[in-house]
Amino acid sequence: MANAASGMAVDDDCKLKFLELKTKRSYRFIVYKIEEKQKQVMVEKLGEPAQSYEEFSALLPADECRYAVYDFDFLTEENVPKSRIFFIAWSPDTAKVRSKMIYASSKDRFKRELDGIQIELQATDPSEMDIDVIKSRSGKA
Repeated sequence: MANAASGMAVDDDCKLKFLELKTKRSYRFIVYKIEEKQKQVMVEKLGEPAQSYEEFSALLPADECRYAVYDFDFLTEENVPKSRIFFIAWSPDTAKVRSKMIYASSKDRFKRELDGIQIELQATDPSEMDIDVIKSRSGKA
């Protein structure tokens, strides 16, 4: 199960929690972390359905990389409720080079494990993933 490029495995819980977010809407977001010692991607934090985007973005560390999935709800111009599942690759400029390399080399394979991602976003600072970016990428500008 390990990724040949980076040697990272994906903990089963990562996929199970994503399925719960996608099908049951049990979570608003999931933050994933690569545990280098265990050489695998793990679930770090789960967001309750009522938690806001601001609460989610505040949980991403300022100087460490993470992967995250966010279920963004919005209304279309016709007032139809919709949602988009975002995959966010958080790689701040201040993170260690080694960490950025590991996250970059593991990203595509990890993302493939999460079937149902609709929009991918790469962010190196908070402005690249603020709520206006999310709204415009989801088609809700």
